[in-house]
Amino acid sequence: MTNPTHHFRIDVDEAVRLIAENMPAYATEAVPLERARGAILRGPVVAERDQPPFDRVTMDGIAIRAAALTAGRRSFRVGGIQGAGEAAIPLGTEDVCVEIMTGAILPEDADTIVPVERIEHDGDHVTLEPGYEPTPGQFIHRRGTDLAAGQPLFDVGTVIGAPEMAALTIAGSPTVTVARWPKISVISTGDELVDVGTPVELFQIRSSNDRAIMASLENRGCTTATRAWLPDDPDALRKAIREMHDRDDMLVLSGGVSMGKYDYVPQIMEELGVRLVFHKILQKPGLPMWFGVSAQQKPVFALPGNPVSSLVCLVRYVVPAIRTALGAATQEPHPVRLAEAVRFEPNLACFMPVRLAADAAGDLRAWPKATNTSGDFVGLAGTDGFVELPRGRDLFAAGEAVQFFRW
Repeated sequence: MTNPTHHFRIDVDEAVRLIAENMPAYATEAVPLERARGAILRGPVVAERDQPPFDRVTMDGIAIRAAALTAGRRSFRVGGIQGAGEAAIPLGTEDVCVEIMTGAILPEDADTIVPVERIEHDGDHVTLEPGYEPTPGQFIHRRGTDLAAGQPLFDVGTVIGAPEMAALTIAGSPTVTVARWPKISVISTGDELVDVGTPVELFQIRSSNDRAIMASLENRGCTTATRAWLPDDPDALRKAIREMHDRDDMLVLSGGVSMGKYDYVPQIMEELGVRLVFHKILQKPGLPMWFGVSAQQKPVFALPGNPVSSLVCLVRYVVPAIRTALGAATQEPHPVRLAEAVRFEPNLACFMPVRLAADAAGDLRAWPKATNTSGDFVGLAGTDGFVELPRGRDLFAAGEAVQFFRW
């Protein structure tokens, strides 16, 4: 517990700071490589061998000695055929070549590769194409020129994507040490919510926030989140939230945090002993966001129920906080330039959905795509994320650099 003070109607940066100060550190785990995609590296990974581990041929053709060319030789007797994954066949003498395939180990007494397109076959002899002059040492990927044995492959904190998955095989280990994602309960609250596949009344809506939150977490490598729906009933909320808190490491709720008579979440949290850190951020959408920490140091994020607000708050606050707690070396926001001017009059930070596309000059720009309301989650379709327009200004010019957050 870092600060017992309750904060209300705070700025975006203050909310980010307070969340970071109250996030726990999460453990590490060794996982099989096939489960490491999207994970955050938390242990050292070094090269098992030099990379490449041998002088590697990079072109189908013949392996020869450059000295033979210097001596004027243009024709060679084929001493054998060598594919990738086969032991090297020595040349023996300068008048001999080895037919060789891409990826094969270079014979120790060869130092040049002539592409197959540059030779002519005549029985067991090959002759270089007239006028073709090979460069000594060509088409050979020399041992250790990418990485030396024992050299680190990545920094701790690297997010493991497709290129990293390929490179991890160089370590030679079937497992890798990564950050263990917290177990997260994703909870939607509200009597009006009905899941897909069940009948829906005119006065009800489909539950979408839980699915959007789950998708955003899963896209970032989380496989430890579960969905739940709770009604606007204090007893049911109290019982279920206590059970999910005791079972999991983090709660992410949506709905029930504003000022209505049925917005029970802040009251329930107080009754359950969850310490309020802040309630309400000077932003649009998402002003009613609530954040607290339980006595067991488990974070509780209570996001507004409106779908756009819920997803924006998740991506702006919850996801970066988790990634930092997991030890990620880099965060997701990066600057982009507005494609057109944006006016935003209220004295709040504005989170504006945008679509990324190149302009006529080929430069990447963020094209604003306003939603009708914070309930217009359909309007988010086709957008890539949102930009943050800081509080205290009402006009942002075309071409101005702003921070972009991807859904």
